[in-house]
Amino acid sequence: MRTSIATVCLSGTLDQKLVAARAAGFDGVEVFEPDLIASPLSPEAVRARAEELGLSLDLYQPFRDFEGVGQELLDRNLRRAAAKFALMHRLGIRTMLLCSNVATATSGDEHLAAGQLRQLGDLAERFDVRVAYEALAWGTFVDSFDAAARIVGLAAHPRVGLCLDSFHILSKGHDPAGIEDIPADRIFFVQMADAPLLSMDALSWSRHHRLFPGEGDFDLGGFMGHLVRTGYDGPVSLEIFNDTFRQADPFATAVHARRSLRWLEHETAVATRRARRGSDEGAGSTSEAAAVPDEGAGAHRVRMATTLLPAVSPPAEVTYVELRTGDLRELRHLLRQLGFRAHGAHRSKDVELWSQGAARIVLGAPEAEQDQPTVAGIGLSVQDPAAGADRARGLYAPAVPREEASGEEPLLGVRAPDGSEVFFGAVRGAEPQWVREFGRPDDGDPPSIERVDHVNLAQPWEHFDAAVLFFHAVLDLRTEPTTEVAAPVGLIRSQVLRSSDGVLRVALNLVPSGASADAILPQHVAFATSDALSLARAARGRGFEPLDIPDNHYDDLQARHELEPGLLEQLRELNVMYDRDGVGEFLHFYTHPVGTVFLEVVERRGGYAGYGAPNAPVRLASQYRHRHAVRQVGLANPVAS
Repeated sequence: MRTSIATVCLSGTLDQKLVAARAAGFDGVEVFEPDLIASPLSPEAVRARAEELGLSLDLYQPFRDFEGVGQELLDRNLRRAAAKFALMHRLGIRTMLLCSNVATATSGDEHLAAGQLRQLGDLAERFDVRVAYEALAWGTFVDSFDAAARIVGLAAHPRVGLCLDSFHILSKGHDPAGIEDIPADRIFFVQMADAPLLSMDALSWSRHHRLFPGEGDFDLGGFMGHLVRTGYDGPVSLEIFNDTFRQADPFATAVHARRSLRWLEHETAVATRRARRGSDEGAGSTSEAAAVPDEGAGAHRVRMATTLLPAVSPPAEVTYVELRTGDLRELRHLLRQLGFRAHGAHRSKDVELWSQGAARIVLGAPEAEQDQPTVAGIGLSVQDPAAGADRARGLYAPAVPREEASGEEPLLGVRAPDGSEVFFGAVRGAEPQWVREFGRPDDGDPPSIERVDHVNLAQPWEHFDAAVLFFHAVLDLRTEPTTEVAAPVGLIRSQVLRSSDGVLRVALNLVPSGASADAILPQHVAFATSDALSLARAARGRGFEPLDIPDNHYDDLQARHELEPGLLEQLRELNVMYDRDGVGEFLHFYTHPVGTVFLEVVERRGGYAGYGAPNAPVRLASQYRHRHAVRQVGLANPVAS
């Protein structure tokens, strides 16, 4: 699959955007006109720079408000187009994007529009270029790809074809199956964008909320499946208008973008197989391409080469979570109070292990040369660690070098966008082999904690979308609906991803844009137990002081759920929070934050699969009070009237 990216997706100068696109492995770029106009490079210099980098210049865009106008304005539009075609000739770009008219059209007559596009095609032929006509979702008269296809068909000019944009098609709810009715030689260009499903006007939605493939709610694999069955084999490009990406580092964004297209290529191969054989066959790294034999007149042909990623099975276990903090003593103290046992230091690495049941915490100090996240890593046991690592590297996740002494279990690691690490190890029965590389655990009470329930990672604004794509694509996790929670530092956006069986759950929280350093959201690890109340009471006997929850929370619980009085009093006494849905109950409590990390213990009763979202504002406010000395100014001595 030939890949391209619009320069509007990236921050920086035009030259920086070209370098970033090539460094990330793109084949070509779309040149967004404002980027060229603002550049000190001449069109010839831009062309030479792209050739030097090995990039093709695939599209010049956008040309606006051309068709459906009166003769006088049409003449001016044709003069304007001639100037742009001459510029494209200097750049060496052969295709121009023409957006459907949103401002100056006075007629919706498709025959009129087709005739005017035919005149534009005649002009394009003089310059040896092409015009790709795109229906904007907010076009005055042309706002659907099938209308644009009819007009292109009526124009019947070899220099006039279509640009298909997934956002404009899917945001309007149009069925992309109709793409298969378009001849491949009439599709000149394809732009891909994902997006969350939002209830807002299409223009604002498009300008501010587009996402890279795999981060939103659109079925882009299905969309691409329809496209490749037309026989289209041209560039598949990204055109993402998003406020975050335009502020982030262009090199990081370009890698993020390339990862999204590699994931989309895989999804396209899956969709093509499904349609061809009636079932979704297992993955390998085989190519889904070449040609489908002709099956009579009008038969569709698949010419685009798409390659499947290595298959990954769901993790069998979260084998450990690694925490790095400068205050190891307090974390050790908390773990001991919760019933964890110390194994001591690793025999060759500067980390230590604590365990209870199948929950294991690796503790280490931050590395001096980098600002490492508090939750520094997650270890997973999988059926085929090499396949997991290969899939991650195929999705442009950098490998994490790891030295192994003789006899130590090999673990294969990759780095997530925020700098945290994911390591793959083999399934080894009841206990991973690497546990024996630490000392024997000290004595302790029978385990009350069973395993890691979920991991919560706070994400800076520039990493949030990239992290969603990383966990979705690399680990093949399912995304759950996004939630928003009010907190003292702002509105917190949260995205949960989980494996199909729920063994691995990762919650990503977006740090509010512009938040000050003292408003950083803490990250945490949640442990599963079958009896949260008993564990909380036993921990209290070891001196544990939970995060303090206001009495108002328990009064509200009683009003919402009408709890049995004895249960309510236990919850209040132990600072255990409670939630209930239609299938089960959820009990959970928290430790105080240690720097930017805290721990949670959860009990799931029945089929409860959530995370206590109604309680999150209370927890966030309690943590904020704990981290910041809240001055009760004037309450004790109110000003006299």
